Amino acid sequence: MRKPEFISYNGKTFFFMDFSDMRSREEVDGLIQPSAEYIRSQSEKSVLTLTNIKGMHFNNEIKNAFSDFLKGNKPFVKAGAVVGIGGLQRIVYNGVMKLSGRDLRSFETLDQAQDWLATVN
Repeated sequence: MRKPEFISYNGKTFFFMDFSDMRSREEVDGLIQPSAEYIRSQSEKSVLTLTNIKGMHFNNEIKNAFSDFLKGNKPFVKAGAVVGIGGLQRIVYNGVMKLSGRDLRSFETLDQAQDWLATVN
């Protein structure tokens, strides 16, 4: 089971969640649960998140779990970046952003996302 990790880049620390290629609700929940515990234990507007969803499978159950996760994290996240959004995922991603009230920036690569997050004050 994957666990969230911290990435340091250009003097900033990001909370990295790798959902890439996850296919089941159990896998997704296994990463959501420890991630939510950490993020929601931090000060408001203090966490920089980096999330990889490349190849992640979305169905209604996973979409709803992800929406709830993002909604609950909103007060604690200063800025967030997402990578790996492909064709049909873009439609789901846009829906999740609307449902969660979040505005996470999407990027093509991890490097691009880290470059942007490193500029957030």
